[in-house]
Amino acid sequence: MHVCHYVAGDFISNALCQDRHNGKPGFHRHGIRRTQTGGSVSMRSAKIANLSRVTTVAILSLLLVLAAGCSRTEKTNRKAPLKTNLILATTTSTQDTGLLDELAPKFEKQYPYQVKTIAVGSGEALAMGQRGEADVLLAHSPQSEEEFMAGGYGSSRQPVMHNWFLLVGPKDDPVGAANAGSVSESLNAISEKRALFISRGDESGTHKKELNIWEAAGIKPAGAWYLQSGQGMGETLRIADQKKAYTLVDEGTFLAVGSSVSLKVIKSKEKDLKNPYSVIRVNAKRFPKVNEKGARDFSKFITGPAGQTLIKTFGKEKYGKPLFTPDAR
Repeated sequence: MHVCHYVAGDFISNALCQDRHNGKPGFHRHGIRRTQTGGSVSMRSAKIANLSRVTTVAILSLLLVLAAGCSRTEKTNRKAPLKTNLILATTTSTQDTGLLDELAPKFEKQYPYQVKTIAVGSGEALAMGQRGEADVLLAHSPQSEEEFMAGGYGSSRQPVMHNWFLLVGPKDDPVGAANAGSVSESLNAISEKRALFISRGDESGTHKKELNIWEAAGIKPAGAWYLQSGQGMGETLRIADQKKAYTLVDEGTFLAVGSSVSLKVIKSKEKDLKNPYSVIRVNAKRFPKVNEKGARDFSKFITGPAGQTLIKTFGKEKYGKPLFTPDAR
């Protein structure tokens, strides 16, 4: 029996080869039946052979397309690496003002991180840092920040910006708080007349500043006239507006939300009302899972030329003046 041989790309036609020696139908050694006898391949065999060639070409073409696709995917992946999460715990005022909506995307464009923002009061932001639940913090509670650093929870603390706290109240100012000589005297007038005052009551930077001013005035606020919202700054401001009450608010939030409330500024820009913000990197030596490089890059960005320039102009077009003053040296 004649033994047929395979030719690459034409395995079917070769399987259907002829036995040129005896002219009888036979079987290929692999068990595929040969075609009719004779020295030429039958029409049917030719068609099958042609079909096999087309099929082979199609398969090779498909493999080339897939290979090219894989190559493009690899190149795309090299150009756009996966971003690492960076957890930012921050005071609510940076979110209420919209500042983070401007800062975070610009930072993410320059660095390989995706910022996960958790907007809470400064007290809770610092508490998250003490538990190692955040990588970097934005806070505006100087005394608490100093205690945080002294406790070894932070690896660095840098000034970022400042604005002012404002004492605001009803437009008719029923106790004449605006006529007082200082913010402490204004609070004294509010306390004496038992005028409604809304405190955040959440250990935030604003709440602690308020308590400091009460203490400086020699007053321990308590009673039906002194309510605690337990809410962020924007919501506390709205509650004060609804109840025609007084409250302490940061300048940035008041400019951003003020058009939706009917409260007016009673006291501002006194020495005791300055409102500084700092960026703090959580100590990676104490909390090894902290994204130390991400925190370092964020601190560098927000205190560097790009971040400080954005802060310097933020809000000017919309409100007629910037909401913050940059402080990084």
